Amino acid sequence: MSTSSASSHRESIVGSEIVPSSLKEIAPILRVADEIESEKPRVAYLCRIYAFKKAQELDPTSRGRNVRQFKTALLKRIGQGNDPTLEVLAEKSDASEMKSFYLGNYISKIQPLQNAADKAHRAQLSKACINGVVLFEVLEAVYNTLSIKIEKEVHILEARNKVKEYMQIYAPYNILPLVPVGANQAISKYPEIQSAVKALCKTEDLPWPNGHEKKRHGDVLDWLQEIFGFQEDNVANQREHLILLLANVHIRRFPRLELQDQVLTEVSDKLFENYEKWYKFLGKTSNLRSPETKAQQRKLLYIGLYLLIWGEAANLRFMPECLCYIFHRMADDVNGRLDDNVSRRNREPAYGGGEEAFLRKVVTPFYQVIAKEADRGKRGRSAHSQWRNYDDLNEYFWSVDCFRFSWPPTAEDSIPAYGDRSVGKVNFVEIRSFWHIFRSFDRMWSFFILCLQAMIIVAWNSSGDPTALFTPDVYKKLLSIFITAAILKLVQAVLDVILSWKAQWSMTSFVKLRYILKVVLAVVWVIILPVTYAHTWANAPGLAQTIKSWFGYHSNSPSLFVLAVVIYLSPNMLAALLFLFPFIGRFLENSKYKIVILMMWWSQPRLYVGRGMHESTFCLFKYTMFWVFLMITKLAFSYYIEIKPLVGPTKAIMSVRVTNFQWHEFFPRAENNIGVVIALWAPVILVYFMDTQIWYAILSTLCGGFCGVVRGLGEVRTLGMLRSRLQSLPDAFNAHLITKEEDETQSNEEKGKAKFAQIWNTIIIGFREEDLISDREKNLLLVPYWADRELEDIIEWPLFLLASKIPMALDMAKDSNSNDQELRKRMETDNYMSSAIRECYAQFRSIIMFLVRGNREKELIKRIFEQVQGHVEEGRLTSRLKMSALPSLHDLFVQLIKFLSVNDPQDSDKVVHLFQDMFELVTRDIMMEDHIRRQEEITRPEQEKVPLFASAGAIRFPIRQERAPQNWKNKIERLHLLLTTKDSAMDVPSNLEARRRICFLTNSLFMKMPAAPKVRNMLSFSVLTPYYDEDVLFSLQKLETENEDGVSILFYLQKIFPDEWTNFLERVKRKSEEEVKRSVELREQLCFWASYRGQTLARTVRGMMYYEKALELQAFLEKADIGERGDKAVELYKDRAKCQEEVDMKFTYVVSCQEYSIHKRSGNQRAQDIERLMKEYPSLRVAYIDEVEEPSGDRPGRINQKTYYSTLMKATFPNTIGSSNSVEKLVQVIYRIKLPGYPILGEGKPENQNHAIIFTRGECLQTIDMNQDNYMEEALKMRNLLEEFHEKHDGVRFPTILGLREHIFTGSVSSLAWFMSNQEASFVTIGQRLLANPLKVRFHYGHPDVFDRLFHLTRGGVSKASKVINLSEDIFVGFNSTLREGNVTHHEYIQVGKGRDVSLNQISMFEAKIANGNGEQTLSRDVYRLGHRFDFFRMLSCYFTTIGFYFNTLICVLTVYVFLYGRLYLVLSGFEKELSTQPIIRDNRPLQVALASQSFVQFGFSMVLPMLMEIGLERGFLNAISDFVMMQLQLASIFFTFSLGIKTHYYGRTLLHGGAKYRGTSRSFGVFHAKFVDNYRMYSRSHFVKGFELMILLLVYQIFGQSHTGAIANILITMYMWFMVGSWLFAPFLFNPSGFEWQKIVDDWRDWKKWISNQGGIVLPEKSWETWWEEEHEHLRHSGTWGIIAETILALRFFIYQYGLVYHLNIVKHNKSFMVYGISWLVIFLILFVIKIVSVYRPKVRANLLHVLRLFKGLIFLAVVTILITLIALQRLTMRDIMVCFLALMPTGWGMLLIAQACKPLLVKYGIWGAVRTLARGYDIIMGFFLFTPVAFLAWFPFVSEFQTRMLFNEAFSRGLQISRLLGGQRKYGLRSSKRNE
Repeated sequence: MSTSSASSHRESIVGSEIVPSSLKEIAPILRVADEIESEKPRVAYLCRIYAFKKAQELDPTSRGRNVRQFKTALLKRIGQGNDPTLEVLAEKSDASEMKSFYLGNYISKIQPLQNAADKAHRAQLSKACINGVVLFEVLEAVYNTLSIKIEKEVHILEARNKVKEYMQIYAPYNILPLVPVGANQAISKYPEIQSAVKALCKTEDLPWPNGHEKKRHGDVLDWLQEIFGFQEDNVANQREHLILLLANVHIRRFPRLELQDQVLTEVSDKLFENYEKWYKFLGKTSNLRSPETKAQQRKLLYIGLYLLIWGEAANLRFMPECLCYIFHRMADDVNGRLDDNVSRRNREPAYGGGEEAFLRKVVTPFYQVIAKEADRGKRGRSAHSQWRNYDDLNEYFWSVDCFRFSWPPTAEDSIPAYGDRSVGKVNFVEIRSFWHIFRSFDRMWSFFILCLQAMIIVAWNSSGDPTALFTPDVYKKLLSIFITAAILKLVQAVLDVILSWKAQWSMTSFVKLRYILKVVLAVVWVIILPVTYAHTWANAPGLAQTIKSWFGYHSNSPSLFVLAVVIYLSPNMLAALLFLFPFIGRFLENSKYKIVILMMWWSQPRLYVGRGMHESTFCLFKYTMFWVFLMITKLAFSYYIEIKPLVGPTKAIMSVRVTNFQWHEFFPRAENNIGVVIALWAPVILVYFMDTQIWYAILSTLCGGFCGVVRGLGEVRTLGMLRSRLQSLPDAFNAHLITKEEDETQSNEEKGKAKFAQIWNTIIIGFREEDLISDREKNLLLVPYWADRELEDIIEWPLFLLASKIPMALDMAKDSNSNDQELRKRMETDNYMSSAIRECYAQFRSIIMFLVRGNREKELIKRIFEQVQGHVEEGRLTSRLKMSALPSLHDLFVQLIKFLSVNDPQDSDKVVHLFQDMFELVTRDIMMEDHIRRQEEITRPEQEKVPLFASAGAIRFPIRQERAPQNWKNKIERLHLLLTTKDSAMDVPSNLEARRRICFLTNSLFMKMPAAPKVRNMLSFSVLTPYYDEDVLFSLQKLETENEDGVSILFYLQKIFPDEWTNFLERVKRKSEEEVKRSVELREQLCFWASYRGQTLARTVRGMMYYEKALELQAFLEKADIGERGDKAVELYKDRAKCQEEVDMKFTYVVSCQEYSIHKRSGNQRAQDIERLMKEYPSLRVAYIDEVEEPSGDRPGRINQKTYYSTLMKATFPNTIGSSNSVEKLVQVIYRIKLPGYPILGEGKPENQNHAIIFTRGECLQTIDMNQDNYMEEALKMRNLLEEFHEKHDGVRFPTILGLREHIFTGSVSSLAWFMSNQEASFVTIGQRLLANPLKVRFHYGHPDVFDRLFHLTRGGVSKASKVINLSEDIFVGFNSTLREGNVTHHEYIQVGKGRDVSLNQISMFEAKIANGNGEQTLSRDVYRLGHRFDFFRMLSCYFTTIGFYFNTLICVLTVYVFLYGRLYLVLSGFEKELSTQPIIRDNRPLQVALASQSFVQFGFSMVLPMLMEIGLERGFLNAISDFVMMQLQLASIFFTFSLGIKTHYYGRTLLHGGAKYRGTSRSFGVFHAKFVDNYRMYSRSHFVKGFELMILLLVYQIFGQSHTGAIANILITMYMWFMVGSWLFAPFLFNPSGFEWQKIVDDWRDWKKWISNQGGIVLPEKSWETWWEEEHEHLRHSGTWGIIAETILALRFFIYQYGLVYHLNIVKHNKSFMVYGISWLVIFLILFVIKIVSVYRPKVRANLLHVLRLFKGLIFLAVVTILITLIALQRLTMRDIMVCFLALMPTGWGMLLIAQACKPLLVKYGIWGAVRTLARGYDIIMGFFLFTPVAFLAWFPFVSEFQTRMLFNEAFSRGLQISRLLGGQRKYGLRSSKRNE
């Protein structure tokens, strides 16, 4: 019998042995051997023998990966086990041993569970059956070896048959047990489930294929499987998917008995909405048919067919229209079979039949094309234009050409090959060019350019008054902007042709015609408008006169130009009309009328996406007003502050004649000093284009803050505000979190309070379980579950509100001086004190009356209480009673409460004495008239001498549990806390995180949110988390491993979270870490405690599983009776199974662990940790890609083929910690779906999501990253959030993505983490708030958004995956959703947690990834289409909130470069000296304003402003100002300036050369010292090189320009640049922990020297400079010709220094000849020649000739010194000249180096590359030395290191963190090391 059955392949990687994938079939055999080793070692031995034989059969030549090593280890294990097991075997044979064990196993482990009902027993039986199958195989093999016929063993065969039967009955399942025995489970009893199953099973009249054996419970999906050959597990997966989907839709409808047509219609409408748009777009006829009879069956067939296609489509799921095409073809086949079921053809299966026919014949051909294109892309290194990505391949199906090829497809004709020249890129070509920014947003750039032209014309031709616009001359000149507009249109048309050239082969003739006509028409307008404009002038100026001369001097005709302009603007007028009436635009873009299609075709190419994106009129009005106001402000500022003041100096410059130059001037007779004008205007023009980003930051801050106030954010931000709102909190809870019954009335107020208490206490208990609060704080925060009826109308508030109120009231009463009114007034002023007094008195009376049983005593007590009550009513309490004795009564009562809580019978006498003392105190000391005692003594008979309360039965004590009042124990505990808590609880909870969460919860409940439906009626949803290889759980070893400073993760966490560590110890009832580690169970809890405070998968899983807990609680509250309450009420609920099954219908959590199988086979701890999580959370599902080596069919025995499977597994049942059962025994594979090939062809994360998305369920899907968290109180609001899908938030369309806010939980680690958390928090709150409404351009940013699952399931998934271009994969699904008429909203009443990077290097890698991603977005078709399909103002929003932010950051830095190079030109040429005599030129205010604007971005103020607004909104503006000041003290401006360099470098380099890639940041705590080498490698090219370049520019300007401009003006102009230089050069060391500690500096220097001198080769970049240097410019190898040209042109700027500075040397004696410059090049070539000689011969010199090389170097040194001395002596060479030479030659050498790197292949060919490497090493040595020297100097002073520590960790200091101890390590302080030594 083969083990390739379900049992074997499902257990392929869950055995205890690490089995190679090619031997997967023996894994269950070895697992069974391990399990029975201790019980039956001989049987285990026989199992291993059989496994080895099986391995030999599977791979006899051991060619599979790790097979040989595995066989060797297994053979060794077998050899060790033979002799010992023979001794145990004694006289029995192997056959009898196996037989007895097999039958014994069946009788003891299978038969008792044959009627298993619950999940645990079913799982045990299923596992026992799998073991039984394996044992039978081994038994059969043993019998065959001994030539025994097993057919004679009747009992064995009967057991085997029973096991096979049980295997089918108790097959593994995911959520629905769709097997006969599963009908008894609660979830199967739902009418909706049953009706869906019943509808699916209606297979009458379906033409089954010939030879088909109809299944006993076959359904329509089985029919589809038989016809098309879908995989069995795919069918099972989609069957469950479809049933749950139908049931969840059905359950919201009435009646619910039968599956209604409306349910199927609703599901099919959503599922086929994209298909219907697709076939209409292509002009095809739909294959969705609805016959009069069997309509329901036909709909189910279509839905099932699509889901089965989707479930097996693998990478094709990224191509939604490809799926539409496949469905269209296959639905046509279905229709043919159903409409003509008599035909013989319809009785044959499609595609040749077989289980994998669909995979082989349909999916694989398409996949092979995708894989081939991915190979052409060379993992993203090839240019995008050289291969087709997912979008190109999908867009091929936007054309009817897709129907030309045969069906079923083949790899040759499924999609045309790229090299056929018949097809290439489709519709769009991603070419690396900055021109994409203009092309995608040409309307915006045209607007800015035309406005700039208009402002310059007005300012230049008048006094600057805008009213001059209406003067004839100015007005005429202003009309020239239309000529500029025509030129810009021509540029756009030409760009469209050039950048789309490689897509020409896939274009239709109509598209080509459009491109040609666009260019032709643009050329025509460029001719017509200038000609007609020239003829409007009588005395034409300049250029107009020239044009008139070309076309003749005809009469002036202004009307002709006006007519031309009107015709030219007519399309714009139509566009404006459509803009004002968006519903017309929606209609036209989706219209099928030919004239409309023609009109829209001319305006924009007809594409499948990007149609009907217009918003409602009201939304249009809102974002239009936003941008109109912003543009008016920006243009007014630009005109009055930048443009107008610069006109005067420009005219003055152009009027000056300069003749005295300080260098060799090539154009000495040039007029108007045009070079100076360019140098003057260029920075201002750049700032003009950039400062819109600044105005957006300001206005978005104001608008976002206003929107936040309107939504109610920040209304509860402190504990004080929480207390003030707590009285109305129960009503808010009940209104939002609890579903109101339809018949519920005000009489159910008690029920509402009980539900509030249950939810509130669950949240508080959750805080305790998370160790955020202590036991004391928990008790103070809890609300009583039961409303005590004896308290009547008294509200039992949480004790933290009533704490210390009773002691305060006692003091007030004691000092009341018999003034009842004053005392009452003081007490009633504080409502909580009044409640505490009333509750305490009522409970005191209730307890006393309950405890006193004697009739005499009872009567006395009753009279006392009546008398006191009478005094209260008369208002004479203090005058009649002595209040000073109340504290004594309080103390006695507290003692009584303690006795009651212990309830020890031995304390009976003490309780009696307490009652006697209290009676004495009340009657003698408090009640000043002792008539009660006297009356008692008079009425007491003489014979009764027993004292009060001393008689038998007078006091009820001890209290018997059955006779105690309801909730007696809780009442006693609460009263004890109420009486004894003397400290104020104003700071409860004390933990800052607990405060934040409880305040946010309270605040959110007073915000607007939809009402929560019942759990059964809510939308179902799934959560999907992609995981690669990050930390799952921290092991104890990892927690204790110390770094170089002696700091372990555990020690670090204990100091970062000291209160939570104390709470943890209290929870586990231990006093120290050592005590915790003594227990196995507690060690595991310790690992979980630490993992929940890092960015681990365990933290994410715990957070997401709160959804299950929350929904179960809410389901319980809907079903349970009011009397079922308490902290264990849900667990003890009799119908809890119903609640759990209801939750299973609504919620699924899938973690996609891509590398799980690899981790499992390699023994990686991550695999075991994942299984531990599955054990901890049984509802968790884990999907992974299983990679299996299989023998090739054509070459038997040779392993040459890998097969991949999408696999889903679960834990069969929960197990207790420390159980003898191993974790892996709990894991069970549910589905295993074969893939067409390796699934990771593009970006890893989206591909990982894609393979697992088929295992998700429901109508909604939340995507969660692995560094996110969730909270119980937020999970309770998920029902409310999902209801947002039913609301049209803009009046046009329902949401397709719901955005959520996030809380960054890593902000307390360091100042950098604080900066990042504030920056991120402002983006996910105020930023996205504004993007969603009013701007309507919110997308998806990798945050915990909730997707309309069916919408995105049919439109390409929840991310895009093309390599490199979709690096920022998440935002593209937002683009895609918007382009496909989706709607993205944002909601702030719910939040999740998110971790961010905390060290500078981690932050830099993250920022680099984002900048790379934005660079790729700039090139993408999605951004291009959004830029063209949005209306003008929405397009502005899109630009400035996506790539525009990064491009403006680039412009900000470019402004500094342009300014300094302009100044360098002015200074070195002599222009500045000649022009500085004129004040209007010297005092250049516009330039200062422009640089100040640049500094606004540089210092991060554009990010700080929203941050301050959000902090002020949610925490108060005083806190916002305080945080701002603190951030500046912690050098936030340096950080933001440094971050500016990261964005600029990586965004610019991505656009020029590519090289974008995912950069893992490890998500570790990362607050430890980074080595100098690591910092240099990371920031050398992005910051250090640019910093040195700017420094040289500033030095040159300082040396040669200061005398001309003046010191103050110089400082004002350049101080921002010096700040940037300092930040870029030294921020990595300033923000590096222990960066100025001397010992670290010494170690870093040693590492640096070793690294810089190491040779390359196979050495890692971290170890060798050569390897790093080669990798650093690797992107140039794939840059392309234009990238190399651009790099070369940019490098030429470094030659300016040499050209200008050589003429300023004293040695040249004012010689301006060009020969001076030529001689300087001779010097450079001489130096390079020497370097070449040394680099060539140094490796070749043998050891005995090293002295010759040293001699040669010495001669060179002497020659240089001699030349210098000679020049100093004879030519008067000065130190200034030496410095100027250095400043001149160093940039030149660097420029030559950059050009050499760009031309590497050529230099390698001619053997010059070695010299280039030597020169590069020299430059890096010099830069490293200049960087290291000041750092080492400062490290000499200890106070610098102390200051740095204080600056980096100031936030942690304020929370009591001992940073000095943490960074110094435990050894430094002799704490834990000494303990360890002891």
